[in-house]
Amino acid sequence: MDKQIIRGIALFVAAICLLPIVGVIAAAAFGSFDTLGQLADTVLWRYTWTTLVLVVLVAIGSIVIGATTAWLVVTSEFRGRRFFEIALVVPLAFPAYVLAYAYTDILDHPGIVQTTLRSLMGWGPRDYWFPEIRSLGGAALMLTLVLYPYVYLLTRAGFRMQAATPFYAARSLGSSPLRAFLRVSLPMARPAIAAGTLLVVMETIADFGTVAHFSVQTFATGIYTSWFGLGDRGAAAQLALGLLAFALLVAMLEYMNRGAAAYASKGRQEPFVRFTLTGYRAFAAQFACAVPVLLGVILPTITLILMGLRSEQDIFSPRYMRFIQSTLTLASIAAVVTVFAAILLGTFNRVSPGRSALASLFIGRLGYAVPGGVIAIGLLVPFANFDNWLDARMESSFGISTGLLISGSIWLMIAAYMIRFLAAAIGAYDSGLATVTPNVDAASRVLGRSAWGTVRDIHLSVLRPSILTAMLIVFVDTVKELPATLILRPFNYDTLAVHAFRLASDERLEGAAVPSLMIAGIGLIPVIILCAQISEWRKARA
Repeated sequence: MDKQIIRGIALFVAAICLLPIVGVIAAAAFGSFDTLGQLADTVLWRYTWTTLVLVVLVAIGSIVIGATTAWLVVTSEFRGRRFFEIALVVPLAFPAYVLAYAYTDILDHPGIVQTTLRSLMGWGPRDYWFPEIRSLGGAALMLTLVLYPYVYLLTRAGFRMQAATPFYAARSLGSSPLRAFLRVSLPMARPAIAAGTLLVVMETIADFGTVAHFSVQTFATGIYTSWFGLGDRGAAAQLALGLLAFALLVAMLEYMNRGAAAYASKGRQEPFVRFTLTGYRAFAAQFACAVPVLLGVILPTITLILMGLRSEQDIFSPRYMRFIQSTLTLASIAAVVTVFAAILLGTFNRVSPGRSALASLFIGRLGYAVPGGVIAIGLLVPFANFDNWLDARMESSFGISTGLLISGSIWLMIAAYMIRFLAAAIGAYDSGLATVTPNVDAASRVLGRSAWGTVRDIHLSVLRPSILTAMLIVFVDTVKELPATLILRPFNYDTLAVHAFRLASDERLEGAAVPSLMIAGIGLIPVIILCAQISEWRKARA
């Protein structure tokens, strides 16, 4: 009976995760194709080309920064290495649109850089050329600076798990350290790099705040424009379906590529012995690690602080307290609900392995490949239709108006967050669950515990670090999430991300700096805790 309850709830969670995809397909199929035809004649190909170019630029930039810095902190010893090992993770706390607001203030025409140039050189507005930050290249730079930690974290773990023998063999055959890295260590870390790059690509596809602020036309901005600007839900669903197909294609290609890239080692593995860098080599390593931290954390933080001071906003006012309360409430509930769903799916696969359990896990992980805007549309369309049907029935039968029971509540937002970030929670929980052998479960059952009792009394106790990691990841991602929140939020229910976006859309960047700093500050605390967790885990393993 206990297993049946777990099975039923797990299948219900999987059905919720599958609902947005079904909803988008249905809305796209039954909607009018008139608007889509007009978009195809005007901007659809621009959406496609811009999205592809943005994905390629961000992926290449993240691989270069993430893989290079990961190799340096794992294999080299230089001054500041321990600081950079943690500092390189910190950009995860910053949404890309927050960096976009900061760099617009720095590099735009009225910004401090161009103003100083004109003052020093005596130039007029048309006397010089300066790179335009509000461009496709600018958006790619902002996304790269905050997304490369995905590649860095996974690649660093991959390098730590590598045996040093192949690298030393290449060195003994006359290869330089750089050549041995490029020809031996980097190919061996390809599965980890590919996994990190997949996360980067998915986040790039899903981004809305950065490209909208820089007026870069991608599928994400096209969905929002079709929904709110043109008022055509069918066209928005059709664009969302195209974006979903592209995201799933990327995920499938990465999975196939990773399956073919398997590296096995037998016998005792010799760990890397860090080689000490001196002179210009040490300086080059420090420079390579310092640039991402400087551009992705230090410079934007200083800029946002100065902008916030100029705005003269009161962060302790009741209005800002409501923004903070809404953000923390949503992020906390989403973290608990998402991790609980991950535990259910993981437990279902553990106690009742089979096709249905594997399918449930696959569907649960599928959400990370679906952009937030797509999930929002896939949930809002069916539930809005249900609310309208129920309201009409109640009005005609009893003279009572039920209003928007589901589509106008925060619970639909929580469902969207759960679907979007469930894959991260499942990954963190499964990594810990793999350390609990099936013999432990068998011993627990022999002693009279039920399946859920085993989870409650043993798994949850042993896996507290993994559960905490999963909750922190979901919390940070929820605080930064923008497109799903914009589409699903109830009337007059704003979060810090929504408030910052609205101010930036009105070109009130100094005002947008205050909620942006709060977002970064709230996200920084879980990131620091995660770094501490990783350090403690490494010490325990050592």
